[in-house]
Amino acid sequence: MNITIERIDGRGIPLRGNDIDTDRIIPARYLKEITFTNMGSYLFYDERFDEMGQKKEHILNVSRFFGGSILLVNKNFGCGSSREHAAHSIQKFGIRAIIGESFSNIFASNCLSLGIPVVQVSSEDSEFLMTTIERHPQTVIVISISKGEITCSKKIIKFTMPEHAITALLAGNWNSTQLLLSNMFEVRTMAVGLPYIKGF
Repeated sequence: MNITIERIDGRGIPLRGNDIDTDRIIPARYLKEITFTNMGSYLFYDERFDEMGQKKEHILNVSRFFGGSILLVNKNFGCGSSREHAAHSIQKFGIRAIIGESFSNIFASNCLSLGIPVVQVSSEDSEFLMTTIERHPQTVIVISISKGEITCSKKIIKFTMPEHAITALLAGNWNSTQLLLSNMFEVRTMAVGLPYIKGF
């Protein structure tokens, strides 16, 4: 069944810093797991915990932001390697959407395939959102995919997102695996005609 995503609301988590790469989002040693079940536990692990497993200073360890489901970031978030585990760790942690100034295209695509909207705002609007949430963590942020708008503390902010991503979220066909499975007859029909399947 296709799940459409038109509106997301929740509290924010302001994660400041430019060029936060996927190596930081999820350390490489956790890529060996064969399922994504525990990925949420590893999100920013080396920045959140020391060698003894004790908490370090990090926004995800700050109690007033616990339960936040909309991640606020700055420029070039998700750069570096294209590991899909980064998007999975964010999803499993409970993040339902990401608002930022700019993103790695591959990271944004990986998020879209999980139904996580990745929306882009100006530097000024990003600063407004982060400052507002830092001062008032209980503030609810509302993202309307169809309107291209974010509402926060009575302010309406316009965002940008690739047209194909908006269409996929609103139509409910963002899950590429589900899309393939629901069109298995067409997939098999195409496959038998491919020369590298039946021989040249």
